Amino acid sequence: QVQLVESGGGLVQAGGSLRLSCAASGHTFSFYGMGWFRQAPGKEREFVAAISWNGGSTYYADSVKGRFTISRDNAKNTVYLQMNSLKPEDAAVYYCAAKYTGQTYFSTDYYNPAGYGYWGQGTQVTVSS
Repeated sequence: QVQLVESGGGLVQAGGSLRLSCAASGHTFSFYGMGWFRQAPGKEREFVAAISWNGGSTYYADSVKGRFTISRDNAKNTVYLQMNSLKPEDAAVYYCAAKYTGQTYFSTDYYNPAGYGYWGQGTQVTVSS
């Protein structure tokens, strides 16, 4: 069982930055690929970014490439999402998710939320124009 707790959300002006954190507990963090998803009111949950168990591979939605950066610190059992140049359309509840991969170097599908077994409760990001 993996517990995930997000933090760092809040209200920011367009063009500003936020850094989300997701602290994991309950199992060996380095056995999991980690993802960030978001869901705006009336919309489906969508993929934002993901990172492999060792941080060697990262993946981004086209809408956030060049603005968001995902990273992880396995010593701290934490994954981060640095969000720069925020836009009003980035406003959503952001969820952290864990996907068991083991310490594999084979590629896997990080984009599909159905592949993630554990989810945090979400943190709200609001971007004012």
